[in-house]
Amino acid sequence: MEEEGIEVVLDKYRKAGRILAEIRGEAIEKVKEGVLLLEVAEFVEKSIRERGGEPAFPCNISLNEEAAHATPSIDDETVFGNDLVKIDIGVHVDGYIGDSAVTVDLSGEHEDLVRASGAALSEAIKIIRDGISTVEIGEVIENAIRGRGYRPVVNLSGHGLARYNSHALPTIPNVRYEHGVILTENDVVAIEPFVTDGAGKVVEGGTVEIYGLIKAKPVRVSEAKKLLDEIQKYQGLPFAKRWLPRERLDLALRTLKTVGALREYPVLREEEKGLISQAEETVIVTKDGCEVTTK
Repeated sequence: MEEEGIEVVLDKYRKAGRILAEIRGEAIEKVKEGVLLLEVAEFVEKSIRERGGEPAFPCNISLNEEAAHATPSIDDETVFGNDLVKIDIGVHVDGYIGDSAVTVDLSGEHEDLVRASGAALSEAIKIIRDGISTVEIGEVIENAIRGRGYRPVVNLSGHGLARYNSHALPTIPNVRYEHGVILTENDVVAIEPFVTDGAGKVVEGGTVEIYGLIKAKPVRVSEAKKLLDEIQKYQGLPFAKRWLPRERLDLALRTLKTVGALREYPVLREEEKGLISQAEETVIVTKDGCEVTTK
């Protein structure tokens, strides 16, 4: 599985999951009308570090039609209102990742939508085991969602987790495809149903607050050189713009993007502005089932 012994590696995945599960519960309690999104994101990220982990990616807080890649800016004054809130948290321990998301309905009007993503996740987890095909997992997720009168988001999926790679292979689809991959014992994957009352597809939109290093490239601009040195500590994992030194930051980011050193993660929104709910857990595949690390 990795250079280290498999049990050592799996224990690091488990530790990341335990840290995440604790913080996720505390974060949910903080999601209330009038509270700053930035306050919750910073609480999550600070708490991860205090408990012996590191953020595997910036705390994602996506509202209503947003699905992913939304995180507050450095001076963000947005507060929670009558919103459908997705909190997506990643924790790593020595690069080994736990990834989990929940949906909080502050309006109290969309509980069926929230339950649909939770039910799809639960049904998928029930069937995961050594030898299961991702085709079967996608079919179970899709049936659970459509059976409740909603649509799966077809161009978002669950994914594998590898060391310093929060979106590794295999892809775990939220719909049934003709071809898939067989999961095997000790695979670590994130199961992540997205459910909508809209078209069932997301598109890019909005500002970019999350970036990732593709590869270090030579640059002449001194600010870009300094930033490149700074972001290499994230080992290719996504990072937030608000984590970075502010001096001529936009110039440095633009320079690194131009030379192909950086990737952007634009906010993903439902194509028809339908509401989206999300549920996610990380599991280790076992011979006869799976172990949920983020419970």
